[in-house]
Amino acid sequence: QDDCSEFRSQFEAGGRLSCTRENAPVRDASGKQHTNKCLMCAEKFKKEAQRGGGTFQRNKLPSSERTKQVRCS
Repeated sequence: QDDCSEFRSQFEAGGRLSCTRENAPVRDASGKQHTNKCLMCAEKFKKEAQRGGGTFQRNKLPSSERTKQVRCS
């Protein structure tokens, strides 16, 4: 079971996920406590991205590359 399935569509390339700072402590599978579920998932996604991300890695260009693109209308 993926505890973070509700956040998968929200994370960006590199495993970044924008989270609120609400205090709703939660523990991950290893027992580590996190401030809230979103922050727990953000850390999980970051680790996945560092390992190569498998099927969850997005095909987005880094922001430095996006700024080099020219839009044609």
